[in-house]
Amino acid sequence: MTQPTSPPPSAGFLAEVKDAVTVRAALLLVGVLALQLAFITSYIGAFHQPEPSEIPIAVAAPARQVAEQSAQQLADLPGKPLDPHAVQDEAAATAEVKDREVDGALVIDPAGPADRLLVASGAGASLSQALEQVVGRVEQARGRAVRVVDVAPAAAGDARGLSAFYLVIGWCVGGYLCAAILAISAGARPANSHRAFIRLGALLLYAIAAGLLGTVIAGPVLGALPGGIMALWGLGTLVVFAVGAITLAFQGVAGVVGIGLAILLVVVFGNPSAGGAYPYPLLPPFWRAIGPALPPGAGTYAARSITYFEGNAAAGPMLVLAAWAVLGAAVTVTCAVFRRGRAGAAVGSGLPDDATDGQGATAR
Repeated sequence: MTQPTSPPPSAGFLAEVKDAVTVRAALLLVGVLALQLAFITSYIGAFHQPEPSEIPIAVAAPARQVAEQSAQQLADLPGKPLDPHAVQDEAAATAEVKDREVDGALVIDPAGPADRLLVASGAGASLSQALEQVVGRVEQARGRAVRVVDVAPAAAGDARGLSAFYLVIGWCVGGYLCAAILAISAGARPANSHRAFIRLGALLLYAIAAGLLGTVIAGPVLGALPGGIMALWGLGTLVVFAVGAITLAFQGVAGVVGIGLAILLVVVFGNPSAGGAYPYPLLPPFWRAIGPALPPGAGTYAARSITYFEGNAAAGPMLVLAAWAVLGAAVTVTCAVFRRGRAGAAVGSGLPDDATDGQGATAR
């Protein structure tokens, strides 16, 4: 009868820790902590103290000289909350608001006791409210009343004009999650150019479906965003594909760490600077500067333009998204080709090829 074997002696607590948490896992946890702290800093830094800064506003009056004098008075306000300029008449002022050249307009009526402030809550209720407060204080100091006229109001189902922002954020989340799944399901880096093209093709199909379904939910289903489906569908497809292509590119360059880099760019920096809760003129300088250049900001601005401004001023943000999409796809394919070239060189030299994901597992 065989004697039961006794369990091997414990190697100690430190050995157990090293076995449970590898050095690689520990380094990744440090990266996650840094990402978490960056998230907290970015969101609180952007939103903790919104202040109006150089909000573009047109000033109109029956006499050009009156309009110019009033514009100068607004420009001289402490802290420069407004960036005013005089225009010919009320029609010109209204056109500039609807074309998204300015965020509001003050129409002066010397013959009456009140002036009119034209706003566009479709561009964000917080921005309209900031204009009302700043201009209202100035008009009160001058002994004038102000009547607010919303020339591009948000829809009844679009609380505070935030639906476009949330729609774009949802598209962004889908983009980087889809790309992450496509990449990590078969190794952290694409092994060849064919697989890179296939993943980009799969991402495009996903983007088309996600763009359409998101538009239908926000529009016909929930009644949050008015307007046609086709333009928002196209925008949604571009947003999802651009964010997904960026994520695939980061993964091609940095492996699994690339997912964290994509989250850093799109979520940590992109979301708070997107102009959603607080449009650009209410954000601190850093976030105001980077917002229009990142996918969430470009997507949010374009979505509001399509929904409430007949597509005016949407071309620039759409070009930004297209540039991210092209850059992400190009880097993804380049990394795949470069990696295949290195693998071929290794095989030709008789050395082990570099077709693993860094953990001893072949990248399929």
